[in-house]
Amino acid sequence: MSNLKDLLAQKAALDKQIEDTRRRERADAIARIKSLMAEYGLTMADLQPSSPGKSAKGPKPSRAPKAPSGRKVAPKYRDAATGATWSGRGLQPKWLREALAAGRRIEEFKL
Repeated sequence: MSNLKDLLAQKAALDKQIEDTRRRERADAIARIKSLMAEYGLTMADLQPSSPGKSAKGPKPSRAPKAPSGRKVAPKYRDAATGATWSGRGLQPKWLREALAAGRRIEEFKL
């Protein structure tokens, strides 16, 4: 049976062996990468991510600008009694549905 001192010595030897193997494999990987770069004429600039809006093939075709997301929209309808508002987007709020069901017209709430 091994004692603590022997186990610690084995651990130290394994740690050194692991580090040596890691360095050797890293150096081999770097050498392979350099070889591939030379073979295909690549530079470090080719490996950098391209800036937004550009691709390796050239600039992207222009597109219509996207609507900003997450911005609040000005209200189009207001309940004068409670001050509640609705932008006109999405589902109608409960206060407006109830008022319309009671016979009121949506134009009455328009700002």
